[in-house]
Amino acid sequence: MANRRAVVTGASSGIGEATVRALRSRGWDVVGVARRENRLATLVAETGASAIACDLTDGDAVAALVEELDATGPVHALVQVAGGARGTDRVEDGSVADWQWMFDANVLSSQRLVAGLLPLLRRAAAADGHADTLFVTSTAAQVAYPGGAGYNAAKAAESMLVHALRLELNGEPIRVSEVAPGLVHTEEFTLNRLGGDKAAAEAVYSGVEQPLLAEDVAEVIAYALDAPGHVNLDLVTMRPVAQSANHLLARGPLRVRAVDES
Repeated sequence: MANRRAVVTGASSGIGEATVRALRSRGWDVVGVARRENRLATLVAETGASAIACDLTDGDAVAALVEELDATGPVHALVQVAGGARGTDRVEDGSVADWQWMFDANVLSSQRLVAGLLPLLRRAAAADGHADTLFVTSTAAQVAYPGGAGYNAAKAAESMLVHALRLELNGEPIRVSEVAPGLVHTEEFTLNRLGGDKAAAEAVYSGVEQPLLAEDVAEVIAYALDAPGHVNLDLVTMRPVAQSANHLLARGPLRVRAVDES
């Protein structure tokens, strides 16, 4: 397919921004979507992508986004990165407002985008052979942990949306993929989750040898979109080597155990 165009949400920072850069380097036309116009403007200047400012928790704003995308070209891929976590409260102490925001930002925003963009994706698939939807969830969708219930629940719900969508689109040439990262060291995710406490945010990554970076996840996303059209990566779970499971994180240098040569 020539002139493939991807819509990447959460493009103002972290995995979303890295994905815009990775796809542009591979020849994709990319529309970055995020709330912060100033950061989008910088990304456009540096990558040659285009951008549309949009709050995905606002249904009217998403409708306007879809209208603008429809007017400006085909959409071959939706990469839904936008979302996030707020707080580390226990269930009994959880902030209902934070939980509502997490559900809206991670789940309802995904539903709004799918509902709005599927007609455009179908049109591109009919013309060019296939189209893509790809959702960045989290290992938090797979295993619960204390203080994570709100985010666990939101990401698990988003993951179920992905699974159901894949079944609903069976028989159509539209791939539905999910990438679920573990520990990723980005500039804002943990900082936002912890209410701007920089020291607490950095402590999460302290001593971890080579946590995942946004660029690592972006490379997996780009590979999934560039794979042959009949190949669907249903679910890619990725973690740094130092993180064997959500609860098992090595801090300090990774070392080979002594080998008994006797």
